[in-house]
Amino acid sequence: MDRFKKVYRQGVLEKLEVWVDTETGVNYLFKANGYGGMTALLDKDGKPVITHNIKEDL
Repeated sequence: MDRFKKVYRQGVLEKLEVWVDTETGVNYLFKANGYGGMTALLDKDGKPVITHNIKEDL
């Protein structure tokens, strides 16, 4: 479970979280409101948001 790190969290009943894959740097958006789902977080051009300095930033 060390591969993914939670970097942002909002809400209690309706959760919104951002997770970073520490191997690839890809950011994922997780939303839960009863059921949950996760998808890659995309920029304005439709490309995955990547954290480049993973070890330094996390």
